[in-house]
Amino acid sequence: MRGAAENVPLVPSLLKGPGDRRLALQPTVVMGVLNVTPDSFSDGGVHNRPSDAIKHGVSLIEAGARILDVGAESTRPGSKPVSAATQIERLSPVLRELRAFSDCFLSVDTSDPVVMEAAADYGIDMINDVRGLHEAGAVEVVTKYGLSACIGHMQGEPATMQHDPHYNDVVGEVEAYLASRVRDCRLAGMSTDRLCVDPGFGFGKTLVHNMSMLQSIERFAVSGRPVVLGVSRKSMFAKLFDDDSLDARLNGSLASAVWGVSRGVSIVRAHDVLATAQVCQLADLLNGRRAIA
Repeated sequence: MRGAAENVPLVPSLLKGPGDRRLALQPTVVMGVLNVTPDSFSDGGVHNRPSDAIKHGVSLIEAGARILDVGAESTRPGSKPVSAATQIERLSPVLRELRAFSDCFLSVDTSDPVVMEAAADYGIDMINDVRGLHEAGAVEVVTKYGLSACIGHMQGEPATMQHDPHYNDVVGEVEAYLASRVRDCRLAGMSTDRLCVDPGFGFGKTLVHNMSMLQSIERFAVSGRPVVLGVSRKSMFAKLFDDDSLDARLNGSLASAVWGVSRGVSIVRAHDVLATAQVCQLADLLNGRRAIA
């Protein structure tokens, strides 16, 4: 297996969080998705009650999630904005209990600096922002609390982003955007080793755009930053396979995880944590990043 590693792109070894928090990125990290929303595309309404959300969050950690990404505002195509007060109300009891239960890296999926600051008081480690910390005050809050951040790309806004997305060169344009945002965050005082990037599959992209980005996933490791692959259960697979079943979406998600790991992806965002952790374990083994125990 040692020879296989020669063909694998270099992968950053860690991501820094608040204080002395460190998240090792080898082997591949699975980021579990926990939506406390009524309208998220895959699991909206399933974990609305805090007790249900906490129980599911615990199950994802036990299944192998080393990051738990908690979101209180859907960003699915056609979704509407949710106020900061509502997001905080949904997040607070869940973050409190999960932080008390586990030392897992806790991430909050939001673009609102007010929500970011409220969440930071519960001891979170990371902000996952599909808008790339563009909102006024977002970078300042992340820097103030020493949080790590996932810089996402989105063309347009969730309500309209899938109406008519257009790029001349989707890979080149998304790559340039991510590089620009990493540079801006560094100039604003953020440490580079607290940043990772997400090209934003499905966020203002057609199936052709998504496939082009997946094929060239290694190009998004701008400034040597870890790449997050977020394709879990997305409609791109229903369109690709002409089959809108959970099995089709899961099959595409898992195959993409294996491909992504082989191209240097460090973090795979997933609803199906156990299955994803297992295929990533195999991919790491085949690519020389993990030994057989």
